[in-house]
Amino acid sequence: MPTLVVLAAGIGNRYGGLKQMDPVGPHGATIIDYSIYDAVQASFEKLVFIIRPVFEAAFRKQLVRKFERKADCYCVYQEMEVGLEEFQIPETRSKPWGTGHAVLATREAVDEPFAVINADDYYGRSSFTAISRYLSNQSDSSSEDYVMVGYTLRNTLSEHGSVARGVCQADESMYLTKIVELTKIFKEGSGGYYIDESGARNPLTGDEIVSMNLWGFTPSIYGHLEKGFRNFLEARGQDPNAEFFISSHVDDVLREGHSRVKILPTNENWFGLTYKEDKYPASEQISALIKSGVYPERLWD
Repeated sequence: MPTLVVLAAGIGNRYGGLKQMDPVGPHGATIIDYSIYDAVQASFEKLVFIIRPVFEAAFRKQLVRKFERKADCYCVYQEMEVGLEEFQIPETRSKPWGTGHAVLATREAVDEPFAVINADDYYGRSSFTAISRYLSNQSDSSSEDYVMVGYTLRNTLSEHGSVARGVCQADESMYLTKIVELTKIFKEGSGGYYIDESGARNPLTGDEIVSMNLWGFTPSIYGHLEKGFRNFLEARGQDPNAEFFISSHVDDVLREGHSRVKILPTNENWFGLTYKEDKYPASEQISALIKSGVYPERLWD
């Protein structure tokens, strides 16, 4: 059975706190609670949480102790030193190196096919079912056939500010051909727009396929991540705000021709905690899902 890796080391600057532990449902349930509930239903039997040492005790007490009754649980630190080798951290660097670096930090804890999610995003049960089914058929740990769940952009935008999304292109067989990480996407009407590095405004229809960091990999990805992170450090390591994104690295791997990535389209609607103003609508969404019978009032016994 596949493993689920949960990216939970973020400090929530835009949110103003540890959003991964902020309740959005009854009995103190967080978005992670609903993701883990869906993942367990989809046959994920091992959970690896990427966290920071500073909040490990609270994270284990509030969340992990509940999940340990349903799956094997492990916590891994996203230390800035992981994968650096001889590279010296600039004095101006105060945060980890991004989502690709976070996945690299799990290398010693994972030796089976695994999925990756963000702790503060709601993905929908059918998305976990689809990616679990795909990964369960991956018996070769050296396989470079990867997978991602593709969301429709308009289903993933916030009413309260910009979001970052990996905008995808695919061939006729729904294999990923290109992915571009856009970090300043705004909602507008039924679509949106993004601001590029020059400050120019560019339209988006809302129909674009985007990554929400629901990826599926085999352990072969770790070798690519190590190489990619070294290249990232050489090119951008002195920039205190540069991030090694999973999506950007996958695009590099695709260009090298080593791997392929199957896109599993979904009609699920995203919600999450990017801004403090997102909490109330997220709670409303959870309430609606409980009323419709998707979730029980209390998730865990």
